[in-house]
Amino acid sequence: MLYQNLEKLCTLAGVSGCEDAVREELLRMIEGQGVCQVDPLGNLLVFKKGKRAPAKKLLLSAHMDEVGLIITHIGEDGLLKFATVGGIDKRVIPGRAVRIGAQQVFGVVGVKPVHLKPAEEREKAHELDALYIDIGATTREQAQEQVTLGDRAVFVSHYCTFGDGFLRGRALDDRAGCALLVELLQSELEYDTHFAFTVQEETGTTGAKTAANQIAAEIGIVVETTTACDIPDVPPEKVVCSLGKGPVISFMDRGTIYDAKLYAQALEIAKLQQISCQSKAGVYGGNEARSIQTAGSGTRMLAVSIPCRYLHTPSCVAKKTDIEESLRLLKALIGAFGE
Repeated sequence: MLYQNLEKLCTLAGVSGCEDAVREELLRMIEGQGVCQVDPLGNLLVFKKGKRAPAKKLLLSAHMDEVGLIITHIGEDGLLKFATVGGIDKRVIPGRAVRIGAQQVFGVVGVKPVHLKPAEEREKAHELDALYIDIGATTREQAQEQVTLGDRAVFVSHYCTFGDGFLRGRALDDRAGCALLVELLQSELEYDTHFAFTVQEETGTTGAKTAANQIAAEIGIVVETTTACDIPDVPPEKVVCSLGKGPVISFMDRGTIYDAKLYAQALEIAKLQQISCQSKAGVYGGNEARSIQTAGSGTRMLAVSIPCRYLHTPSCVAKKTDIEESLRLLKALIGAFGE
């Protein structure tokens, strides 16, 4: 069911602050698998009994939200202005098809045609102010019948498999992590474990702050995706991680210094159990570990990430073997950290 669940989750719109559809689907997937609670911010918190109680309270987290767009203005001509929600490279936005709001209104991101631009503009990335969304309305009134300010928009993107075990989907970051947590909840665990499906990670790891304070875990594992730069013209020291080499373990990123003993233990467990695994080669990016780490009296943190190309675009790419090895590693870590 892992990949069926992942495909379902990747087809749902869940831009930061509007994760409801993702949460409702997760609740259906894990029905009967643990004690569930939805907190006031929208986090889904789950406790699952294992075969025994752990020595230290353990939390695994994955965020439900994704990057996207938010409508900020409706023009007299029916065209929509927008801002980005989360970190999106503005160069991937022009010409994209989008779906807006609960009604899933179809639109296209438009920009001035290249042949009408001065020469000095043609080689530059478009500023957001120069872009708009065309939903086929010709007046503000027509557009207002379909869209309101604050509506979120997601890129139209088809989930599919291709090549030698590759996956392509809009929101693999971090629906892949959510799917792994679902798989763990549907299995027998060695130790009691807390799970958090969090909101608003992409806009400041907001959900993780409240989730971590409620659970007050002593050991935490963030289950994420991370940027793989195993593509042409990238120097070896900038590759960070590669698809096909297993889950990525971080020693530090721009928000968190991970627990050195947990980091070393995770690598040793992977080696002993012959689980493909790689260290994140560099200090880049960040995730909600920084919020969980500082909650309450503090949490020892580890990040287990699936390598992913083209993060925060309509076409994130991951590999099945990395997802499967991540699941094996997470099961082993629950057993080891529970002791």
